[in-house]
Amino acid sequence: MTENSMELPQECWELIISSLSDQRHFESLSLLSHTFLSITNHLRSSFKITDPALPLLPHLFLRFKNIKKIDLSHFQPDPDPVLCTISRSGLDLESLNISNLRRFPQVGLRELGSKMKNLKELNCSRIWGLKDDDLYAISDSCLSLEALDISFPEYVEDFPRVVTDSGVVALSKKLTRLTKIDVSGNMFITDKSLVSISMNCVMLRDFSISECDFITQKGIVVAMKSLPNLVSVCVGGIGIPSIDLCFKESFDCVKGMCVIEFSNSFISDELLRLLANACLPLKKVVFSHCYNFSFAGICYLLSKYRFLEYLNLEVANFLNDGSMIELSKYLCRLKYINLDYCSKLTNLTFFTLIRDCPVLSEIRMETTNLGVEEFTTELAINPRVKSLHLARNGNLSDEFLKKVAFLCPNLQLLDVSSCATISEEGIGEVLKSCSDIQRLEIKLCRHMSSLGITDFEVKKLEVLRVGGSGIDDDALTTIANTCPGLLYLNLYNCLYVTTRGVKEVVEKCRALRGISLWCCQSVDADILPWMVFSRPSLRNIVSPSNQFPTENQRNLLLRHGCVVSCINSDEYMH
Repeated sequence: MTENSMELPQECWELIISSLSDQRHFESLSLLSHTFLSITNHLRSSFKITDPALPLLPHLFLRFKNIKKIDLSHFQPDPDPVLCTISRSGLDLESLNISNLRRFPQVGLRELGSKMKNLKELNCSRIWGLKDDDLYAISDSCLSLEALDISFPEYVEDFPRVVTDSGVVALSKKLTRLTKIDVSGNMFITDKSLVSISMNCVMLRDFSISECDFITQKGIVVAMKSLPNLVSVCVGGIGIPSIDLCFKESFDCVKGMCVIEFSNSFISDELLRLLANACLPLKKVVFSHCYNFSFAGICYLLSKYRFLEYLNLEVANFLNDGSMIELSKYLCRLKYINLDYCSKLTNLTFFTLIRDCPVLSEIRMETTNLGVEEFTTELAINPRVKSLHLARNGNLSDEFLKKVAFLCPNLQLLDVSSCATISEEGIGEVLKSCSDIQRLEIKLCRHMSSLGITDFEVKKLEVLRVGGSGIDDDALTTIANTCPGLLYLNLYNCLYVTTRGVKEVVEKCRALRGISLWCCQSVDADILPWMVFSRPSLRNIVSPSNQFPTENQRNLLLRHGCVVSCINSDEYMH
């Protein structure tokens, strides 16, 4: 493409490019012309900072002047200097993710807060050693915050300082614009924190309070009754006695409630009846790992909320095929369902959902009893189904996968990891029939030696995780020749893969950004520099062993923008 061939005005190209689902596609577009380079620089709004980007940050901030969201969740060095660099960049930041850091960056956040007056969202989840002093720094520095996550801080066994009521109370008194807060996993806060939040953050709409040992039902009810704008509440870890009638008045006070989540709690059928009779505009209901309720209670609830779009009944062990056939009558608007670990559910439930839920997009039925029953129900094609999570079903068969391929022609994601009885025959039928497939996971399928691809391309496949399978070099050659859009490949513990197969993939998959070779015993770590220079798009490589390249080689790879690690983590690779 040349500059002269671009007849559309720049404004039209901006509209077209901004409609792309993921900004990672901007990189390849920016190589086509100076105009596209300028447009993609202007449109990029989010940026994930990893270690190798550190020396390039001033240049990158000059290039991408409209960055609104920055993610530091995978950044390992000292975060304070980075935040100070961001604060002097001239950006108008709205969202910052500093989750997973080894310590809270007080100095950097105070400087950033003094410059970034429009910072609306701050994610501090799973930070090591989070304490009251850190909350004071947040409340002093980020007065415009509307969303804050301080959930599940990480502590060593004898850590002397933690988050307490003092920090949360001080926070709530200053951050009065909050509409969303998550305090889950802060084990030392009490009802005093909830009362302070509900008194000071009166605009709160989304409140998460899970796994807080000293929070009581009474405190949760008082908070809900004081927050009339609440539309979403997430509660977890409520033990015996079960959640009871004290919630009745709170349901009466939150008439706009759209989302209610209970997890790891004892709930009763009576509570479900109270919730059903409250006539709320519920769209999302979660009862994950909950106990003490029955089919009668959930059936009554669903009969009253037939417009529900999201339902999570993970580990509801009382459910069987008959009960799911009955419940499916009320799920005509459902888009998502999670039935993981419901061990009595078989093929009959799966195909009933496909048939009776016409707008269903995502099904989770991991560790159930799929594959046991014959196909006794009437089948129906459902073009709306996009994602199926069916891992750890030991009886799943190729015949089942062939039915899936026929009934779900627009499937984009399939996870059948740890399904030992499936083979390339079933997977090949899915890839052939479902041309929109973007993500495939067949981890720990030991008998899977290939993807069953014969004479067709899988053009849209971007993420392939085959760790622990029987994939070999011949299979990698086929993948390299038939999956031109592959971005991420996880070959963890693929014992039959060698350096030869890896070279085939790197040479032919031109968009490849991440590859895990951890525990691939026949792959030589010396291949890593060649991989980076041969495929400039690579950003993350997990080494086949703890033996990194030499220090000089590793620094050279970092300068080329590629992180080499020995951490087998799909999240890290993304």
